[in-house]
Amino acid sequence: MIKIRKAENHHAEQIVQVIKNAEDSGYMMFNPGERVITTESFAKFIDVLNANEKSGVFIACEEHQVLGYLIVQNENPQRVSHRAYVVMGVHSDSRGKGVGKALFSHVISWAKSVRLHRLELTVIAENASAVTLYQKMGFEIEGVKRDSLLVNDGYVDEYYMAKLL
Repeated sequence: MIKIRKAENHHAEQIVQVIKNAEDSGYMMFNPGERVITTESFAKFIDVLNANEKSGVFIACEEHQVLGYLIVQNENPQRVSHRAYVVMGVHSDSRGKGVGKALFSHVISWAKSVRLHRLELTVIAENASAVTLYQKMGFEIEGVKRDSLLVNDGYVDEYYMAKLL
């Protein structure tokens, strides 16, 4: 059974492994192997985000294994304090098994409870499975960042997507 909860800094090592696996898919911001994240730096990142009432690192776990993560980043200026940017990754062994849906369902309820009004994300336009998941969770495409990323010597578009709560 999948359980969703806020991550703690001792989860950093497993989350970093899921991040690396997600980046290997080729659908994330960084190329496979391009970014180096240490357990220590990510543990600090978890503590910093979780200290903000409207931010956090959430994880999907089965037993004690982290299957995926959803990062929610809110900013403090009053004019943007109602919104948060989200980034999600699911380990390749757990994709298509409801992990992403479970993460989003939990985070959407949590976001409402902390009075967030808008969740935002970007996604590579050709990542059809992610776009479909986000749309099922109520996100809408608000715009296209044309030729936004250089992937394998070719430019690809990204969608701006958002959900109003």
